[in-house]
This record gives sequence, structure tokens and C-alpha cells, in this order.
Amino acid sequence: MSIKSYREALNEALFEEMRRDPSVIVLGEDVSGGAGGTSGTRDAAGGIFGVTKGLIGEFGDERVIDTPISESAIIGAGAGAAAAGLRPVAELMFADFVGVCLDQIYNQAAKFRYMFGGKMQCPLVIRTAMGAGMNMGAQHSQTIYPMLTAVPGLKIVVPSNAADAKGLLKTAIRDDDPVVFFEHKALYNKKGEVPDGDHAIPFGEADMPREGDDCTVVAIGRMVPFSEKAIDSLADQGISCDLVDPRTVSPLDTDLIFESLEHTGRLVVVDESPPRCSLASDIAGIVASEAFGSLRGPIRLVTAPHAPVPFARELERAYVPGPDRIAQAILEAVKG
Repeated sequence: MSIKSYREALNEALFEEMRRDPSVIVLGEDVSGGAGGTSGTRDAAGGIFGVTKGLIGEFGDERVIDTPISESAIIGAGAGAAAAGLRPVAELMFADFVGVCLDQIYNQAAKFRYMFGGKMQCPLVIRTAMGAGMNMGAQHSQTIYPMLTAVPGLKIVVPSNAADAKGLLKTAIRDDDPVVFFEHKALYNKKGEVPDGDHAIPFGEADMPREGDDCTVVAIGRMVPFSEKAIDSLADQGISCDLVDPRTVSPLDTDLIFESLEHTGRLVVVDESPPRCSLASDIAGIVASEAFGSLRGPIRLVTAPHAPVPFARELERAYVPGPDRIAQAILEAVKG
């Protein structure tokens, strides 16, 4: 095990997979440094968040490709390359920009296998940064994974820590279907233990970083470390919780959620997205339909408000569900 940041773990996964498989390519804005700097050295910061740093030096510009500032071109080229036999990793700078290239994602890549009778694969990975907490405003801070989770044919990954970031990205690159890989901006510098070598995590297998008896907490992305803090803060009151981190929301590991709920009888779902048509409401609906008999009380949802993400730092801090709100929801579920 090594201690690495979320960013470093993603970078390591890209290096390892590109060395393992020459069909893996990377494309996006400023992933290779364009025409180079004044020193003549061809490199870049590695995209806006530094995840692809250093790749151009080892793999060259035929496999690390700078693109125009056009999300439609990036994702369209990625889908075409995947259909032609490559394994592209396309970087969409911010998840908020998905509207510009939505047709290429949900009407093309997601449907290739189906529309061609299973004769075509589309091993495309779309990496994208999401989430509030970095004071980037309403058009650069959304968590839009619920929107794409609703699209059949896509696999949706939302890692919450460095080890999962590496293991899930390696699995995504090896998958024969299109994968949208959501990376929370506020987690890039967060460090943790990351297994060395070929560490791959299967899709559809949730993690349980906390175990307890009183409540099941299902949290997504950055809400996982926030939920850990909330659960730990309640220990002195004798309250313990199962914490379920789905890791992938499509496919979703409902078996672990149902198993935990059968033990605890109470459910709190924590999702940074606004409440309407969110993952929180989706998971609550699945539980109400398929595991209602395990519930001992109403399901509690902790989400952002149904509003755009504020730019003002104080308002943004109030917008994002934090440990205090999560702890309060747990208390209401257990004692209510």
C-alpha cells in the first residue's frame, strides 16, 4: 500500500492501463500540452485538474491527444474511436458541459451495442469533474450523475476515495461498454491508502466503510467522507450505523443495501444532487418498492436544495449537505 491523493491514484491508473494495453488512448483539452511551452518541452498541466500529467512524455501525441475546445468533438471522436477498436479515455473538463455533447453520449455511444444487435462494442470512458465546494459557480459545480444514470447502456461510476478511484478507473478502461466516470473536484487532493499494482474493483459491488446496528446510511461520492464524520460524531451517543458507498450507481448494488436495511431497519440516503429525480429519491423508491418490510420508520433524504449551486462561498457552504445535516437526519431516523 502507498499513500496517494485521489488525483495521483487516477494518474497511476492511466499510466498502468496505457502500458498494459496499446489500444488505450487519452483525449481532451490540454492533456498533452498543445504545441509546447517556450522551453520547447512538450507537456501540460495534465488537463485542468492535473490528472493526465506526464502521459505525453511516455506515450506520445498519437495516444495523448489535445483536442479543440469542443465537447461534441471530444466525445464524438471518443465514441468513433471506440467503435473502431480503440479504448479511448475522453476528458470532459466539467460535468456541467455534458449538455453540449449529450447526443453523442446518450443517443450514440450508449446505444451502439443495442442498435447493432450486439455486434459492436463501445469501450469509451468519459472522465469528468463534478461537484460543489470549490467556489466555481452554478455552471461548474453540479453533480449530474442522476441524469446519466437514467440512460440505459451507460455505466456510471462515482468513486469516493483514492483507492476506489484507481481500482474503478482500471475496470472502466477494460469494460466493453461506455462508462461515465465522475470525479469530485473537492476530493482530488484527499489522500488515502492505495494498493500497488493491478488493483481493479468490479462494478456493482458496494463498499461498507462503517458498520453498525441503528441505521443504514447510503452516501454517494464526496458525501461518503462527510457521512463518516457524521456517523463518528454520534458514537458518544451510543448510535452506530452501516455506511454503504455504492461506488457505481449503474449498476447499483441493491443487495448490500437491502441486507443492511434488514439488520438496521432505518435508512438515510445522502446525495449532493438536488432532491427531484435524484439518486436519493431513486434509492428511496427502490427500497420502498422492494424492501418495505424491513423499514421501521420513514426514509430520510439529505440532499442539496432544488436550486442552482451558489457562487458566494458562504451560500455554497450552506448548499452542500454537510456532516451536521447528515448527523441530524440519522438522529431523526433513529429516535423519530
